[in-house]
Amino acid sequence: MKMHFFPPCQRPAAAPSPHHLLCKWSPPLPLTQERDGGGRPAAAVSQAGFTLVELMVVIVIIGLLATVVMINVMPSQDRAMVEKARADVSVLEQAVETYRLDNLVYPRTEQGLDALLRAPAGLARPERYRRGGYIRRLPADPWGNSYQYRQPGEHGVFDIFSLGADGAAGGEGDNTDIGNWH
Repeated sequence: MKMHFFPPCQRPAAAPSPHHLLCKWSPPLPLTQERDGGGRPAAAVSQAGFTLVELMVVIVIIGLLATVVMINVMPSQDRAMVEKARADVSVLEQAVETYRLDNLVYPRTEQGLDALLRAPAGLARPERYRRGGYIRRLPADPWGNSYQYRQPGEHGVFDIFSLGADGAAGGEGDNTDIGNWH
C-alpha cells in the first residue's frame, strides 16, 4: 500500500505559521499516481517513446550489420554458383557418355545437348536410343545461360561448358568459363 509522503517542510499546517513561508506546499497526489525519488509525480518521466537520436542510432547499427552480412554472404553465393555449374557440367558429361555407350557415337555439335532429351534425326540405329532420353531437362547455368557443347572439343573428345557470369568466352574470376576440362 502506498502512503503519502510529506517532507518536513511540506506538511500541511492547520494554522499559518512563519515556517510555511519558507516551504512550498503542494497537495498530496492520489495513491494511484507514482512518484520519482524526489517525491515529484513520475507521470512526465514514464511517457513511452523513442527520441529521434535513438531511432537514428538503431538505423545506423542495422545498416552496419546488413553491410557486414552482405560482404560475407556475396562471395559465398558466387562460389555456390560456380560449384553448381561444375555439378551441372558433370551430370551433362555423364549423360553424353551414356548416349555414346548406347548409340556408339557422340552427339554432333549441331545436334547439341538437345540430343540428350530426344533422339536426333539420322541415328544409325534409332532403336538403341533410350526411351525418355538421357536427362529429364536441360538445365540453364547459374547465370541463366545455356550450357555449350562442342564435338569434337578443343580440350577433349567433346566439350561441355558454361561461359561464366559474363556470358562471353574467356574471362577471369567469376567470368571464367567452366567446363568438363577443369
